[in-house]
Amino acid sequence: MIDLRPFDSLGGANHGWLNAKHHFSFADYHDPSRVHWGNLRVWNDDIIAPRTGFPPHPHRDMEIITYVREGAITHEDSLGNKGRTEAGDVQVMSAGTGVRHSEYNMEDMETRIFQIWIIPTATGDAPQWGAKPFPKGERSGQFVTLASGFAGDDDALPIRTEARVLGATLKAGETAEYQLGRTRKAYLVPAAGAVEIDGVRVNARDGAAISDVEVLTVTALDDAEIVLVDAA
Repeated sequence: MIDLRPFDSLGGANHGWLNAKHHFSFADYHDPSRVHWGNLRVWNDDIIAPRTGFPPHPHRDMEIITYVREGAITHEDSLGNKGRTEAGDVQVMSAGTGVRHSEYNMEDMETRIFQIWIIPTATGDAPQWGAKPFPKGERSGQFVTLASGFAGDDDALPIRTEARVLGATLKAGETAEYQLGRTRKAYLVPAAGAVEIDGVRVNARDGAAISDVEVLTVTALDDAEIVLVDAA
């Protein structure tokens, strides 16, 4: 089953410094049919103006994954972590028992990110943060695990939940498969380009909520950059 969620149907708000679109209910946007997808709770499509960003604010008991599409994001938190994550790379913050952080676009250009929140499997752990480069060439023609809560995904950033965040870059006409399993849920968004899944066209920044699929097969209609969450 594929529930297509076109970009134009998403909630959101333009705050000037931040133009945000919400795949799921968030802030002042509430749609009872789009509250979560399995343990995937938030997928925000954010465009952050140059030299602006999110000032320090708290989180707890949430796995927060930031996928940078264009530009760069600069992170600082109450644990003393500081880091700059560039386009194509990923950062993960496990909020745990509580952390304050800021996320700023310190660049002279817009920064575009996907911000993904996944509900943790267990609570009460200390907060942590990490970031890692994932060269697009290494995920050419295939899905690569970027963040994972499963044993064995040693090259991925760790998250404390039964989920994976994956990325792929496909040339037009190329196909990639992912072994999902019928008991799992997937949510897929092309960061760029259009793809086809089981006869359904998914354009750039559209969302596709997928379930009851053993093997997920994605074919690129254009050169495409894809982000996928495999959720419990």
